[in-house]
Amino acid sequence: MTTHDIVQRGLYFEEFEVDARYLHRPGRTATEADNVLFTTLTMNTQALHLDAAFADAREPFHARLMNSMWTLSTMVGSSVAQLTQETLVAQLGFGEIAFPHPLFAGDTLYTESVVSAKRLSGSRPGQGIVSIAHTGRNQDDVVVATATRSVLVRCRPEEETR
Repeated sequence: MTTHDIVQRGLYFEEFEVDARYLHRPGRTATEADNVLFTTLTMNTQALHLDAAFADAREPFHARLMNSMWTLSTMVGSSVAQLTQETLVAQLGFGEIAFPHPLFAGDTLYTESVVSAKRLSGSRPGQGIVSIAHTGRNQDDVVVATATRSVLVRCRPEEETR
Protein backbone atom coordinates (compact mmCIF):
# COMPACT_ATOMS: atom_id res chain seq x y z
CA MET A 1 0.00 0.00 0.00
CA THR A 2 1.35 3.44 -0.92
CA THR A 3 1.05 6.38 1.43
CA HIS A 4 1.37 9.20 -1.12
CA ASP A 5 2.55 10.05 -4.62
CA ILE A 6 5.80 11.86 -5.39
CA VAL A 7 5.97 13.57 -8.77
CA GLN A 8 9.36 14.36 -10.27
CA ARG A 9 9.60 18.08 -11.00
CA GLY A 10 12.04 20.95 -10.97
CA LEU A 11 12.44 23.40 -8.13
CA TYR A 12 10.06 26.19 -7.30
CA PHE A 13 11.66 29.60 -6.80
CA GLU A 14 11.70 29.19 -3.01
CA GLU A 15 13.59 25.89 -3.28
CA PHE A 16 16.58 27.22 -5.23
CA GLU A 17 19.59 27.66 -2.94
CA VAL A 18 22.11 30.36 -3.83
CA ASP A 19 25.67 28.96 -3.96
CA ALA A 20 24.41 25.36 -3.91
CA ARG A 21 26.00 23.09 -6.52
CA TYR A 22 23.65 20.68 -8.24
CA LEU A 23 25.33 17.66 -9.85
CA HIS A 24 23.30 16.32 -12.77
CA ARG A 25 23.58 12.60 -13.35
CA PRO A 26 23.84 10.46 -15.34
CA GLY A 27 26.42 11.91 -17.66
CA ARG A 28 25.92 11.78 -21.43
CA THR A 29 28.41 10.07 -23.70
CA ALA A 30 28.73 11.95 -26.97
CA THR A 31 28.54 9.89 -30.16
CA GLU A 32 29.43 10.41 -33.81
CA ALA A 33 25.71 10.14 -34.59
CA ASP A 34 24.92 12.94 -32.11
CA ASN A 35 27.47 15.18 -33.78
CA VAL A 36 26.41 14.52 -37.36
CA LEU A 37 22.68 14.70 -36.61
CA PHE A 38 22.86 17.89 -34.52
CA THR A 39 25.25 19.56 -36.95
CA THR A 40 23.14 18.79 -40.01
CA LEU A 41 19.81 19.56 -38.30
CA THR A 42 21.11 23.03 -37.43
CA MET A 43 22.56 23.53 -40.96
CA ASN A 44 26.06 23.98 -39.56
CA THR A 45 28.33 22.76 -42.36
CA GLN A 46 31.56 23.34 -40.41
CA ALA A 47 34.08 20.74 -41.60
CA LEU A 48 35.46 20.45 -38.05
CA HIS A 49 32.29 18.52 -37.19
CA LEU A 50 31.56 16.63 -40.42
CA ASP A 51 34.73 15.96 -42.42
CA ALA A 52 37.10 13.46 -40.80
CA ALA A 53 39.76 13.83 -43.50
CA PHE A 54 39.80 17.61 -43.05
CA ALA A 55 39.78 17.53 -39.24
CA ASP A 56 42.25 14.66 -38.88
CA ALA A 57 44.81 16.05 -41.30
CA ARG A 58 44.58 19.82 -41.00
CA GLU A 59 43.36 20.71 -37.54
CA PRO A 60 45.38 20.77 -34.30
CA PHE A 61 43.23 18.18 -32.48
CA HIS A 62 43.46 15.64 -35.34
CA ALA A 63 39.84 14.60 -34.84
CA ARG A 64 36.36 15.94 -35.44
CA LEU A 65 35.12 18.09 -32.58
CA MET A 66 31.67 17.77 -31.10
CA ASN A 67 29.55 20.71 -32.14
CA SER A 68 29.85 23.22 -29.30
CA MET A 69 26.14 24.03 -29.54
CA TRP A 70 25.42 20.33 -28.89
CA THR A 71 27.61 20.59 -25.80
CA LEU A 72 25.77 23.72 -24.60
CA SER A 73 22.34 22.24 -25.31
CA THR A 74 23.20 18.99 -23.57
CA MET A 75 24.56 20.81 -20.51
CA VAL A 76 21.36 22.80 -20.14
CA GLY A 77 19.20 19.79 -20.96
CA SER A 78 20.84 17.67 -18.29
CA SER A 79 19.81 20.22 -15.66
CA VAL A 80 16.11 20.22 -16.53
CA ALA A 81 14.89 17.22 -14.50
CA GLN A 82 16.60 18.45 -11.34
CA LEU A 83 16.07 22.21 -11.66
CA THR A 84 13.30 23.35 -13.99
CA GLN A 85 11.02 20.47 -15.06
CA GLU A 86 7.47 21.89 -15.01
CA THR A 87 8.54 24.95 -12.99
CA LEU A 88 10.19 26.92 -15.82
CA VAL A 89 8.15 29.78 -17.25
CA ALA A 90 10.76 31.08 -19.69
CA GLN A 91 14.41 31.01 -20.60
CA LEU A 92 15.42 34.67 -20.28
CA GLY A 93 18.89 34.57 -21.74
CA PHE A 94 22.47 33.41 -21.69
CA GLY A 95 25.45 35.37 -20.44
CA GLU A 96 29.04 34.26 -20.74
CA ILE A 97 29.56 31.05 -22.72
CA ALA A 98 32.99 29.48 -23.15
CA PHE A 99 34.44 26.24 -24.51
CA PRO A 100 37.92 26.02 -22.96
CA HIS A 101 38.61 22.45 -24.12
CA PRO A 102 37.14 20.41 -26.97
CA LEU A 103 34.68 17.57 -26.52
CA PHE A 104 35.04 14.56 -28.81
CA ALA A 105 32.81 11.67 -29.76
CA GLY A 106 33.35 9.02 -27.09
CA ASP A 107 33.76 11.58 -24.30
CA THR A 108 31.20 11.68 -21.50
CA LEU A 109 29.80 15.06 -20.51
CA TYR A 110 29.01 15.62 -16.83
CA THR A 111 27.21 18.82 -15.88
CA GLU A 112 26.96 20.74 -12.65
CA SER A 113 25.01 23.91 -11.94
CA VAL A 114 25.49 26.58 -9.29
CA VAL A 115 22.72 29.04 -8.48
CA SER A 116 24.45 32.41 -8.34
CA ALA A 117 21.47 34.65 -7.57
CA LYS A 118 17.70 34.76 -7.34
CA ARG A 119 15.06 37.43 -6.89
CA LEU A 120 11.31 37.72 -7.12
CA SER A 121 10.06 39.19 -10.38
CA GLY A 122 8.95 42.80 -10.06
CA SER A 123 6.52 42.52 -12.96
CA ARG A 124 5.25 38.93 -12.75
CA PRO A 125 3.66 38.01 -9.41
CA GLY A 126 4.17 34.41 -8.42
CA GLN A 127 7.40 34.11 -10.39
CA GLY A 128 11.08 34.66 -9.77
CA ILE A 129 14.31 35.07 -11.73
CA VAL A 130 17.13 32.63 -11.04
CA SER A 131 20.70 32.98 -12.35
CA ILE A 132 22.50 29.70 -12.95
CA ALA A 133 26.13 28.95 -13.85
CA HIS A 134 26.58 25.64 -15.69
CA THR A 135 29.87 23.79 -16.00
CA GLY A 136 30.45 20.80 -18.25
CA ARG A 137 33.34 18.43 -17.63
CA ASN A 138 34.52 15.39 -19.51
CA GLN A 139 35.24 12.00 -17.97
CA ASP A 140 38.73 13.21 -17.01
CA ASP A 141 37.24 16.15 -15.04
CA VAL A 142 38.48 18.65 -17.64
CA VAL A 143 36.17 21.64 -18.09
CA VAL A 144 34.86 21.60 -21.66
CA ALA A 145 32.15 24.27 -21.38
CA THR A 146 30.76 26.95 -19.10
CA ALA A 147 27.64 29.06 -19.44
CA THR A 148 25.53 31.40 -17.37
CA ARG A 149 21.82 31.81 -17.89
CA SER A 150 18.78 33.44 -16.37
CA VAL A 151 15.46 31.67 -16.07
CA LEU A 152 12.00 32.70 -14.97
CA VAL A 153 10.46 30.09 -12.66
CA ARG A 154 7.22 29.66 -10.81
CA CYS A 155 6.91 30.27 -7.11
CA ARG A 156 5.42 27.48 -5.04
CA PRO A 157 1.62 27.42 -5.41
CA GLU A 158 -0.27 28.48 -2.28
CA GLU A 159 -2.00 25.11 -1.96
CA GLU A 160 1.45 23.46 -1.57
CA THR A 161 2.52 25.76 1.28
CA ARG A 162 -0.29 24.64 3.57
